[in-house]
Amino acid sequence: MAEQLAGLADDRALLGRTSTAERVSDILRSRIAEGYFPPGARLSEDSIGGALGVSRNTLREAFRLLTHERLLVHELNRGVFVRVLTVEDVEDIYRTRTLVECAVVRGLGEPPYPLEGLRAAVTEGQVAAVENDWKGLGTANIHFHRELVALAGSVRTAELMNSVFAELRLAFHVVDDPRRLHEPYLQRNRQILQALEARDAEEAERLLAVYLADSLERVVDAYRGRVEEDGTS
Repeated sequence: MAEQLAGLADDRALLGRTSTAERVSDILRSRIAEGYFPPGARLSEDSIGGALGVSRNTLREAFRLLTHERLLVHELNRGVFVRVLTVEDVEDIYRTRTLVECAVVRGLGEPPYPLEGLRAAVTEGQVAAVENDWKGLGTANIHFHRELVALAGSVRTAELMNSVFAELRLAFHVVDDPRRLHEPYLQRNRQILQALEARDAEEAERLLAVYLADSLERVVDAYRGRVEEDGTS
C-alpha cells in the first residue's frame, strides 16, 4: 500500500487549487484501471485523503461516484473496496460491448473514416508486444476499442463505454496470464483497421462481432479458473 500511496501523492499536483470529487474520482479510476488498487483491495479514507490532500467529504463523494460506476463497493462496517467481478458481470460487460461497438461500426456512414486513433492504438500494441509488456498490450487493446467507439462522435456513448472498459480492467487484473489473454487480439485489431481503411465497414463489423465472441469465451474461461482458485468470488 505504501507504493500506491506514494503514487497518489504524485497525482496531487493534478488537483490544483480547485480540487473536486470529480477530479479525485478521475485519479482513482485511472489508478484502479492500472492495477495500483487491485480487485478486493480496501481503500483507506485517511491514507488516500492524506496522499491527495483532500477532505474526507470530497473523498467520500469520489468513492460514491466510483461505486455508481461499479468500480467500488461499500461494505457496511468494513469500508470501501475495489470491486471483484463475477463471471456474470464479465458476460454482461461483453453483451454491452457487442451491442454498442458493433452498432458504432454499423452506423459509420460514408467513408473515409478518421482512423488516426485506431492506427496509433495498433502501433502502441505492436510496441508493447515487442517489449513483452503484456499488460501494456492489454491497455493498448482497450485504447483501440475506445478509439473505435469514438468514431460515433457521441460524448454520451464514449462516457458509457469508458465506464464499461474501466470495469473490464477489473477482470483483466485477476487473470494471471496476460500474454495468453491479450496477444491474439493484436492481429485482429489490425484486421479490423485494415477493413475500415479499405472502406468496408460491413467486413469490419463482422470481424468485430467474431472478435468479441471469442474474447468473451477466452476471458470467462481464464477468469472463472482464477477466481475459483483464489476463492475471490
